[in-house]
Amino acid sequence: MVASAAACGVLLTTLTSCGDGQDTKKGAAAERPAAGKGRTKAPVEDLTRIPDVGDRLQSKIPADSRQVVAVYGAGKDSADSTVVLYTKSGSTWDKAASWKGHNGKKGWTSDHHENDKRSPVGVYTLSDAAGVLPDPGARLPYTQTASIQAPHYWAKSHWHDFDYVIAIDYNRVKGTPPNDPTRPQGQTKGGSIWLHMDHGSGTSACVSVSKQAMEKLLRTLDPEQHPVVVMGDRASLRA
Repeated sequence: MVASAAACGVLLTTLTSCGDGQDTKKGAAAERPAAGKGRTKAPVEDLTRIPDVGDRLQSKIPADSRQVVAVYGAGKDSADSTVVLYTKSGSTWDKAASWKGHNGKKGWTSDHHENDKRSPVGVYTLSDAAGVLPDPGARLPYTQTASIQAPHYWAKSHWHDFDYVIAIDYNRVKGTPPNDPTRPQGQTKGGSIWLHMDHGSGTSACVSVSKQAMEKLLRTLDPEQHPVVVMGDRASLRA
């Protein structure tokens, strides 16, 4: 990463790099409801929408988007999340993959600021990728650079965080490498919020998943499909 660049929302001075369940028994035999009678059917999921996302955020998903990374935070103050990749076929969304992940160590916020240790709730485009490792076959523009290597004064568990990254277009300039430090809304609104490799716990503001998940995302997310991320704690997503 370049001098005075930011990573994961923190500015770094230098960074190299259902039915009836009971039987009423009479005698030895039990009366059971016939198939299709007396039983409640499970609700049918509406696959024309991203599941568990309410109208407010659903309406912000671009009409031409055919790839959505949904980040379902376990709670407003939780660092745990589930990350699901949805792809659109015709008018319906298909669940392509799902992984455990992490978000900001203090949870989520609808008013993100630098160093608050919370990930921003919202819908954001995904346009650029990078990594310390060679391009694994990314469809998004990919910049291989040692400049985003996590510094070795960080805990060893974090050293590979930025082996692969995908920029989340929050307070950044699209079409630039993820480590471009430009923040159009100003420094205090935070920035450099990425999808990156997981170190087993919460982040500064980014979303993290396994290396396998990052490789899958990099090889799948396609600029021509207008990919976006929909992210937040489950209550905020449903609102």
